[in-house]
Amino acid sequence: QVQLVESGGGLVQAGASLKLSCTASGRTFNSCAMGWFRQAPGKEREFVAIANWNRGRTYDGVYADSVQGRFTISRSDAKNAVYLQMNSLKPEDTAVYYCAADPRPRLGYSPIEYNYWGQGTQVTVSS
Repeated sequence: QVQLVESGGGLVQAGASLKLSCTASGRTFNSCAMGWFRQAPGKEREFVAIANWNRGRTYDGVYADSVQGRFTISRSDAKNAVYLQMNSLKPEDTAVYYCAADPRPRLGYSPIEYNYWGQGTQVTVSS
């Protein structure tokens, strides 16, 4: 059974940093797409970042405009994990953050493309 487990959320002040982690078990996601989405109360789940496999033994990071330049996605094949370094956090970043993964190497921005999801971790940014 595939499981994605997120950690690293919390309550921080605006301008602070957090690093989210997501570790997969049950199958390897090396050379596969893994990413992050978020969902704020009353809103739809939205794309944050994805690390796509580019067939050159590395991953390409793609970001939502709202987090470009502040968030960085990274991967660890050895740990079967994906990370999200979040800097200069803003109150509008407050949401539940979900890790997503799929056996395909490259995916886009729609949540329906992803087959596997974590349970989510809460990030709250106070002003």
